[in-house]
Amino acid sequence: MKKALFLILPLSFLFALWWRAFIFFSLPASPKGSPPSKVLIPEGAPFSEVARILKERGVVRSRWWFELYGRLRGITGRVKAGEYLLSASMPPQEIADTLVKGRVITYKVTIPEGLTAREIASLLRDKGIIEDEEEFLRLAFDREFVRSLGLEGETVEGFLFPDTYFFPHRCPPRLVIQEMVANFRRVYTPELSERARELGLSDFEVVTLASIIEKETGRSEERPLISAVFHNRLRKGMPLCSDPTVIYGIEDFDGNLRKEDLQRPSPYNTYLFAGLPPTPISNPGKDSLLAALYPAPVDYLYFVSRNDGTHYFSSNFRDHQRAVTIYQRHRAGSRRGQGQAGRR
Repeated sequence: MKKALFLILPLSFLFALWWRAFIFFSLPASPKGSPPSKVLIPEGAPFSEVARILKERGVVRSRWWFELYGRLRGITGRVKAGEYLLSASMPPQEIADTLVKGRVITYKVTIPEGLTAREIASLLRDKGIIEDEEEFLRLAFDREFVRSLGLEGETVEGFLFPDTYFFPHRCPPRLVIQEMVANFRRVYTPELSERARELGLSDFEVVTLASIIEKETGRSEERPLISAVFHNRLRKGMPLCSDPTVIYGIEDFDGNLRKEDLQRPSPYNTYLFAGLPPTPISNPGKDSLLAALYPAPVDYLYFVSRNDGTHYFSSNFRDHQRAVTIYQRHRAGSRRGQGQAGRR
């Protein structure tokens, strides 16, 4: 009898342990229908900390059992940091798979055409996509990082493609930039690159020109005309005379472009210096990229704002001056945002 009892007790203990493990490993902490909650797993958190967080949020039954489960599966070093949507009605295996595969919550963010890298960094910070705006900008203007992306120049300005993205909160700036540049490459195909060579332009020059077109007009139908003006001017060796390039070179621009700004020497002052500015001045969309590559077949050299979002185009200086008189009378002293190509 004692011998039988001696065998029954450990077997009962093992069975109870097995049953406990079966319940934990196979069954959720709560019946189906438990509402999901956001769970933040910090960067670099050890698995014991992950298990503690899950227990505190009521997602798992036991911190100890989940830690043991992780060790048995060999996943203790494979959990990805981020914000997750987890529920107590999820079995431990599903929770573990979610953490290991990094199925984090993503948030929709739309980057409009024509923003600068600094404006994009500010927008991403305001949306909670990145925490460190300065790190984003450091990388955006870091030559080594830019070259690691296979880009010319010393900045990613121009190559942060405007689009709708889905990023997790607190996403590393490096990953955000890499995704936006990768999206640019999906849009700027080898065929477009070949077209650039036909025009005698590098891809970097095309993007720079497109960035100016993007800032000069918000009208898709006008972009090939704006492009034609700049192509014609470049061909003739004339300054582009673009207000947005001057604005880009002004630190802390207050919204008013003054006469003295147009006379201030700057690599971005296309009134004083012929040719393209040294870098793109914004991040253009596909329409502006296509316009830069396919200018309208016209001989325009000038345009001036009609003050309604459209422009008047001229082929000679006399007609341009007449248009300036008509459309710019009330703008004496200072000008905003989009200017007039060809003041001279």
